[in-house]
Amino acid sequence: MQLSGSLLYFGVVEEKQNSPLTSANFGLAILAFINLFSYLDRYVVSGVLESLKHSDLGLSDTNLGSLMSGFLVVYTLLAPVFGSLGDRRSRPRLIALGVACWSFATALSGFAINFLTLFAARAAVGVGEAAYVTIAPSLLADYFPVRQRGRVMAIFFCAIPVGSALGYVVGGLVDKHYGWRAAFFVAGVPGLLLAALCLLLPDPPRGIQDRAAGAGELQAVPARQSGIGREAWLTYLRLIRNKPYALTVLGYAAYTFALGGLAYWMPTFLERARGMARSEATVSFGAIVVVTGFIGTFIGGWMGDHFAKHSRQAYLWLSAVTTLIAAPFVWGALTTQSHTLYVICMVTAQLCLFLSTGPINAAIINLVLASERATAIALSVFAIHILGDALSPLIVGALSDAFSLQQAVKILPLAVLIGGFVWIWAARAQAAAKPAS
Repeated sequence: MQLSGSLLYFGVVEEKQNSPLTSANFGLAILAFINLFSYLDRYVVSGVLESLKHSDLGLSDTNLGSLMSGFLVVYTLLAPVFGSLGDRRSRPRLIALGVACWSFATALSGFAINFLTLFAARAAVGVGEAAYVTIAPSLLADYFPVRQRGRVMAIFFCAIPVGSALGYVVGGLVDKHYGWRAAFFVAGVPGLLLAALCLLLPDPPRGIQDRAAGAGELQAVPARQSGIGREAWLTYLRLIRNKPYALTVLGYAAYTFALGGLAYWMPTFLERARGMARSEATVSFGAIVVVTGFIGTFIGGWMGDHFAKHSRQAYLWLSAVTTLIAAPFVWGALTTQSHTLYVICMVTAQLCLFLSTGPINAAIINLVLASERATAIALSVFAIHILGDALSPLIVGALSDAFSLQQAVKILPLAVLIGGFVWIWAARAQAAAKPAS
């Protein structure tokens, strides 16, 4: 009965492809645009770090680093809850709730009167983003055919560099003209409109595209179950025992540690260690992130899909090789005194790092069952952030207080190397394992 209903839905989707409100492309556009704003809201604080440090709030670098860490701890702790709900409840409604929540919390950040109130507001942003990031990829997997997943994930995740860069630019420019509080207001308000648009998105049967591709029967999911019950815990246990998946996530955590530390501290690093003006540092680094992120993410998605025709480990091998290539260029960008060499190294490093964005997320989706994707994404979100960029901004900030920011950032290239080598291990484990069905 479930199978016939799913095929009927698939047929209805095919008939309505000309309707923008029911098309997969409309869903991808809305979800990608929301992803852009999620990273804008996340990194607007990076554009105002120096203003916050010299404000009447009296913040140290450790305090500033903890703002991102607090957000990510809340985000990662709640990700498994929303991941479990995302495999059982209406995905568009959960996404709408999350978008509204983080947008409101971002705006509240502008009313902070001390460190604790600012920390609480930034941590609350994590509640909303946990709902969105864990669920949106599983929804996209049911909008598009299996053969297009690398490119679809590339389009979705290309919003990360664009949104992050806009966070630097919006934060830096609004701060310059109107102050740091106004930057949070400008970043937060537009998300409320996007939350309403989420309610227009369809919620197809889970795994419908896999069934259409002959990848196996659709998995039955208890529609009324909510929260983290016994079945959800059993799902998490199965995922942890899935060696290729577990290794992929661990490599992703090391990669995220490095990328998160760079994303959070680079504008401040450029201002302190390279003597750039604040607005120049945020805009110049933002421009590099936009260009390399946009190009790298799209090329990586296309390359992943191309090579995946010949090997199911292609997504992991591509991510591993490009990440290892990036490591020496990250080191060069952080240690050279030449501005020209810094630009060359940083552009090359970011381009190579962003090549992994689409492929590694496509790999995670393909390594698990269709009925467990939101849960698998939630667990990966939990792991990569609690072990990755929830730690790196705080650790870099603490090392900066103890030594200097120029010395503290040198731990980041090592994390890039670790991520690349763990992904090689994961690719070999996938080659020895049976494919998920």
